[in-house]
Parts: sequence; structure tokens; C-alpha cells
Amino acid sequence: MDADLSLKNDATATRGRSAAQVHPLARFVEEWEEVLSTWNEKPFRAKQIFRWIHDRGVFDPEQMTDLSKSLRQRLSTEGLAAPGEVGEVHRSSDGTRKLLLDFSGKTRVECVLIPMTPKSNDADLAACADDETTEQEGPKKRVTLCISTQFGCAMGCVFCASGQSGLFRGLGAAEVVYQVLRARHYLAKDEELRNLVFMGMGEPLHHYDETARALRLLTDPRGGGMSPRRITVSTVGLVRGMRKLAEDLAGKVGLAVSLHAPDDATRDQIMPMNRKFPIATLMQALKDYPLPPRRRITIEYTLIGGLNDGVEHADRLARLLEPLRVKLNLIPMNPIEESKLRAPEESRVVAFRERMASHGYSCFVRTRRGDDVDAACGQLALKTIRAEDLVRH
Repeated sequence: MDADLSLKNDATATRGRSAAQVHPLARFVEEWEEVLSTWNEKPFRAKQIFRWIHDRGVFDPEQMTDLSKSLRQRLSTEGLAAPGEVGEVHRSSDGTRKLLLDFSGKTRVECVLIPMTPKSNDADLAACADDETTEQEGPKKRVTLCISTQFGCAMGCVFCASGQSGLFRGLGAAEVVYQVLRARHYLAKDEELRNLVFMGMGEPLHHYDETARALRLLTDPRGGGMSPRRITVSTVGLVRGMRKLAEDLAGKVGLAVSLHAPDDATRDQIMPMNRKFPIATLMQALKDYPLPPRRRITIEYTLIGGLNDGVEHADRLARLLEPLRVKLNLIPMNPIEESKLRAPEESRVVAFRERMASHGYSCFVRTRRGDDVDAACGQLALKTIRAEDLVRH
């Protein structure tokens, strides 16, 4: 099936953990079968449990009505429950909903439901729109969900709120998947979750195994079965993780790369990770990335006033990207308290976009959404927890 992401590693491989040690929300069907066999339960129960969790979004065993009472009790005893809860919901005047989720260890992350509007380019948010799509749109309004993979971030990008705070901890696959399952409850009746982007708090490829497991769970046709073409993973350019993603998933999910500069000197100022994986290394990894026909990599480019937003930067960027099948997502910087960098002037944004278009690139300017609920990634989550209560990793 198209929605099935079959990793080359066996489904039961858990990096030294037995199936019983994996969080119930993060178990594959095969792992549920392994666990249930030790309870003397029939193997078909595994698919039933998996469907309750990942298709119906049910975490309470008592609501799994086609299971025996004894099995429901055993599931409760063995820890089948939501790994967190929604602490706050902030609704923007433009329809954006930012959910703050509380997990263990004083971990608080956010995910954001972003409705697609006819007048915005949000459908191209991190290239979540599928280049291959030709079907008619349905009657429901499309919504993109932006999810987090870490609490804080270790990458240190100077324009990012969560990057300035450092990394507290990575999220497990159960916590990543829970954001999607829980966010569905906040959709209106006339909305559908159309796209999923891994570009909230954290770097998805920084702890690759949990991200890959979450991808498989979300796309498994025995559960929610989300199409991998509707999922985009964003990275600052961790080359080893990109190569692993290419090897395991064969380009089935979208890839977005935060570039933000056309040369190493400028990118070093913006993204410390560039010193480890300079642009030449990153470009080679992008050339090697397996793209299905008619698919493109998204290049994310945050425009920072006076630093990387001139037409001369656009010309250099066009030359750099010339060998690649890409589309550009231009992001005018959202000013944050932790940085003295400033947003670009609107005239320079327009000039940059027009120059890239003149070079033949498909280029979109991301519409600012949810400004009245702290649009910058991680702002709400980090403001609500005292840093002294947490330990960075």
C-alpha cells in the first residue's frame, strides 16, 4: 500500500528494547502480537488494539468495546494510557490553534493546527502540498498540523526561540504520535487533517530512531494510514540523518531543508550546525536524496533584515540550487526577544521572491499565522515553564 512505510529494519527491532518495554502507543502491530502472546491472547487482538489507538484515537482500554473485559483490565494494568495531556489551547483570530501538551518530567511542547485559506500560501508550508496531486479537493477544509519532536532544541539557530533555549530532552515516538491523535479532536466538523509537518520544536533527525518509528506508526494502513506524500520532515541539514532517512524511506516522505543562506560565511552566523556540515556537504546529500518523479525538496529560507535578504543573495542562492529539483519557502523572520536580528522590509521580501522567480524557481512566501498566540516556534511552551526547573541535555 502507498501509505505503508516499510523500513529496512525489522518491525520488531527496538534498539535493545523488548516489545514489552516499548510504550504501548509506540508499538507496531507485530510488537503487540509479541506482547499478547505472553498473555495467552489471540494474535488478531493486536490489530484491534492498534486500530483503537491509531485510527480512533482511543487510549482508555475500557472504551475498547470489542475486547474482553479481562484483556481491557490487563491493558490498563500494563500501562496503556495517554502519555500526556493537553494543558492549554490558544486560538488565534485567523483560525490557528496552538495546543500545549504536558508530558512527564515537566516537559511541555506545542503543536499547531493551521487551516489552509484560499488567500494564503500556507498549503505550501514546508512543501507539505503534494507535487503529484491531481485529484479534486474534497468538501472539507484542509488543515496542516505542525508537530514537535523535542522539548527545546540543540541546534542553536539564532532566529529560533526554541533553539535559543537549548535542548531539555527528546520526545519518544509515543509522544510524537500522541500530538497527532490528540490534535484531531480539535478539528471542526468541516475540517480534515490534510498535511503533517515535523517542524515544531526540535530537530527531527537529531534522534532519528524515534522519528522514524513515529513515521511508520502514523502511516501504517492498519491504523490511521496517513499518506506519506502528505508528511514532510524538516531538518537543519543533519547529513547523516538525511542519508538514513533516504535509505530507510526511499523518498516517500517529503523533505524540507533549512538553508537560510547561500554561502558558508553567512550560514555560519545563522546556524552553528553549518560548521559541522557545510553547504558543500549538504548539497551533495541533497543530490543523493532519492526523489520520486514529480517530487521536489523544499528549501526553507528565513529572510533576516540586512543579513541574507538582498537580491545578490538571491542570485547566489539560485546558482547554488541549480542542480537540484527544489521549491522555495521564504519565511520572513519573526522577531524574538532572545535575538537582536530584525525582520526584513516587505519590499526586500518581494524583490527576493521576484528575483528567484526570474531564475525559474517556484517560490512561496509563508503567510504569518497565529501571531496573536506567539507564532514563533516554542514561545508559548518555553514561557510557561521556569528554566531553573529543568535540566538540559
